[in-house]
Amino acid sequence: MSDSFRALLVSRDENKVQSVGLVDMTEADLMEGDVTVAVEATTVNYKDGLAITGKAPVVRRWPLIPGIDFAGTVTQSSHPDWKAGDKVVLNGWGVGETHHGAYAGRARVKGDWLVRLPDGMSAKDAMAVGTAGYTAMLCVMALERHGIVPARGPVVVTGAAGGVGSVAIAILAKLGYRVIASTGRVSETEYLKSLGAADIIDREELAQPAKALGKERWAGGIDAVGSHTLANVLSMTSYGGAVAACGLAGGMDLATSVAPFILRGVSLLGIDSVMAPREIREEAWKRIGSDLDTGKLSSISTTIGFDGIEQAARDIVEGKIRGRVVVEM
Repeated sequence: MSDSFRALLVSRDENKVQSVGLVDMTEADLMEGDVTVAVEATTVNYKDGLAITGKAPVVRRWPLIPGIDFAGTVTQSSHPDWKAGDKVVLNGWGVGETHHGAYAGRARVKGDWLVRLPDGMSAKDAMAVGTAGYTAMLCVMALERHGIVPARGPVVVTGAAGGVGSVAIAILAKLGYRVIASTGRVSETEYLKSLGAADIIDREELAQPAKALGKERWAGGIDAVGSHTLANVLSMTSYGGAVAACGLAGGMDLATSVAPFILRGVSLLGIDSVMAPREIREEAWKRIGSDLDTGKLSSISTTIGFDGIEQAARDIVEGKIRGRVVVEM
């Protein structure tokens, strides 16, 4: 192995103007941690796009290697749970935000942040799932805990052609749910149906300011959009239903009323993937291994090389990416 490796580094000058560049680094340049991993695959999430383009204050330590996900092989470890040769996955924990992240040949992190790569899943497969897919699984698990089972009625998935939406549809369909996919890209109808969506609705149906209560249309929802979309999804959720909220692609605001909550007993379930406890992460990845048809990963994901990260970051922020983007290192 070479002593040096390539890394994508975001920096900021004295005027707080951000720049991005490829640099050569060594393990001596990495941050503190008790496990070093050879990164074999990573991905470009919406949050990564925001970090690289500077569209939102994702990066909070400068300079920093972005990238909130990786899969790879442990090369060194002083952590009791890990040894050289172990295959691992990392999602979140501030990696790519305050701690050097995935867009480098090596990563040094805390062993408590790692999860074992599911049996039979490659690093590339794991990154075709990535934080987006892991978050989708957390949403499904939250709905299940709330009693939203297939017999209760359909589940709506917003931002359906994105990473969270694509994986959520595939998981829900395999589990037997009737899935309603909301998308602004009607050209993706066949793609969404191939993942298991039964019905497609135009996002414009959910994009306007919401009424206090709308017609009951679904038992549950998985929302990665926020703003008016989430408010409308809540207003149209049936009695005793629940909506798992995990994203803000449409905005951080939520102009709603108490009506869905106090008149229909609807629950809003907040989903955080960054700091989720390790036991929940392990359950989620175990469920991904069993409840996601890995045969669909090739249609969900596109593979790029390391040099394509910056362009993919711009494209995902502009809504040009379908599904997931895998980066092979």
